[in-house]
Amino acid sequence: MADSTSRPALTPIGTMVVVVGPSGAGKDTLIDYIRRALSDRTDVHFVQRTITRPAEAGGEDHVPATEAEFLALRSAGHFCVDWPAHGLLYGIPTAVCDVLQRGGLAIANGSRSALPHFAAAFPKLLVVNIVATPDVLAERLKARGRETETDIAARLRRSEEFTIPSSYACVTIDNSGDLTDAGDALLSVLTGLSRKEEAAS
Repeated sequence: MADSTSRPALTPIGTMVVVVGPSGAGKDTLIDYIRRALSDRTDVHFVQRTITRPAEAGGEDHVPATEAEFLALRSAGHFCVDWPAHGLLYGIPTAVCDVLQRGGLAIANGSRSALPHFAAAFPKLLVVNIVATPDVLAERLKARGRETETDIAARLRRSEEFTIPSSYACVTIDNSGDLTDAGDALLSVLTGLSRKEEAAS
């Protein structure tokens, strides 16, 4: 399995927003929520990841690739960040740098384990940590039907053990309850961030 990697880009003007959190926290659902809310914003870019997972597997709208195809893209410099997780490979395309060079916001579904590589590639980085209570996480994971009870228990243990280092600019949002509450909280963070970018430009 390939190691996590990052590749330095030009110093960006805009900010990379990486959304992280344990499985079942609702990252994809929240990203879809703000995607609809910000659909008229030309300065906000939602990153489409390349993943070694078939398109028909469900989940986020991603670019599917075999492992051989992924590694070829990586060798060709197609990714500014890539990492392995749960037996898959994930990549953030270098095209995101064009958005950041124009001073926009780029929003990507990321991984807590890959944060050092995001930090190396994107000096202006905001981590959005999506959390939920253990009972809510367990219920959502069971509803997905992808994992055994043992797998779910292991995921919950990893979630409890992981904390975001204080060295990162980080906002934590609880998505245990109504989606609108968490979605509006995230939207408020991003709106405030984009205003700061506009003021600085």
